[in-house]
Amino acid sequence: MNLSGMTAVVVGGTSGIGKALALGLARHGANIVATSRSQQSVNEIAHELQALGARHLAIASDVASRDSLGALRDAVLAEFGSVEILVNSAGMTKRLPTLEVDDELWNQILDVNLTGTLRACQVFGKVMLEQRFGRIINIASLASFAAFLEVAPYGASKAAVAALTQSLAVEWSRSGVTVNAIAPGIFPTALNRKIIDSPRGQELLMRTPMARFGEAEELVSTAVYLAARETTFTTGQIIAVDGGFLASGVNQ
Repeated sequence: MNLSGMTAVVVGGTSGIGKALALGLARHGANIVATSRSQQSVNEIAHELQALGARHLAIASDVASRDSLGALRDAVLAEFGSVEILVNSAGMTKRLPTLEVDDELWNQILDVNLTGTLRACQVFGKVMLEQRFGRIINIASLASFAAFLEVAPYGASKAAVAALTQSLAVEWSRSGVTVNAIAPGIFPTALNRKIIDSPRGQELLMRTPMARFGEAEELVSTAVYLAARETTFTTGQIIAVDGGFLASGVNQ
């Protein structure tokens, strides 16, 4: 599927899964705005996008600030004239027994993972509703469906991202805006590297029928499908790309 002429904003698009999706969408022809709080990281991926020959815009933003996201939207519209694709990939987590989770940490994780997603959907969704076309792709998690030990704030936030995705799909579908989510399985990134190299990582590997972790590039085809003009009747879906993890029962 060719995304030529479409502009994609990838929030949290300078590292990990977000970066892989930004580069993948670029390879399929989209204009890319890969953004995060770090201007240095934004500049680094801009060099990679330039090497791919993709039109791009290097601007930092913060999902914790509606004004920052509004400035990002205005800059995107000034540069490209429209925005057709939004990928919400900014996220954070911390492993901690739930009794030790204070209000500050709880609020911080939910503000980035859930409220940040809502803010971006509102800011860019307004443009999409006005132009009567848009493709929003949120990043959910296996934790949207299954509990993981000692990451209650993260699990709560990602379960809520799945619910938010479905709510917006119902509300916006008649205006030409589809809203879906990808729930990645275990993909080694800087965010979860400590988990991968721990006994928990071995348990996750055992519960994955493909008996391996994913490569971030393996998420690109799903994102391209959800972003494409031709994908007109898929909305409100949370698509697991997990090597069979959620289907797993007894594996031996």
